[in-house]
Amino acid sequence: MIFALLWLGWRHRLQRQAGIAPLPAVPQQLSAALASAEGQYVVTTTEGDWLDRLAVHGLGIRGNAVLAVHPEGIVISRSGAPDVFIPKDSYGGARTESGMAGKFVERDGLIVLSWRLGGHPVDTGFRTRQAAAKTPLLTTLTDFARVENGTVENGTVENDTAKNDTIENAPREHDTEQADTGKNKND
Repeated sequence: MIFALLWLGWRHRLQRQAGIAPLPAVPQQLSAALASAEGQYVVTTTEGDWLDRLAVHGLGIRGNAVLAVHPEGIVISRSGAPDVFIPKDSYGGARTESGMAGKFVERDGLIVLSWRLGGHPVDTGFRTRQAAAKTPLLTTLTDFARVENGTVENGTVENDTAKNDTIENAPREHDTEQADTGKNKND
């Protein structure tokens, strides 16, 4: 009886999510990976709602996987389920979380990728097999988001806020201190 109810719930979820775009195809030719790590594909959910698991396109199936970041996008090669390809123009960024949709780990143990599947904003969870692999992978994913969002130029991170802050907080002639009195000209 319980299994029948679970099956009916999953079937209803599939019907409700039938309008979600199919997964983008993994390109035949990919450049060398910028970073990769073995681990576990956890789940894909609606962005910001870690309980709204997507069942369509095999996105609700947890399993072993390899996540690789390529200049063209991110590939999650899954065992027993279709590969997930996140094109670079659909990718929004990465963060860490403690859990999502039934998988809970230590604090900041999951890497969560935010992206758009068609017009649907989603979050995809991945847990590296080796704890030491998480930080370099997360750094590459974060830098990859900056590149995609147009904030990296000529190998250096451009930060418009920092530029404006530097200009606004630069010393002005009337704010400089006089050498002989140690006081501001306006005092």
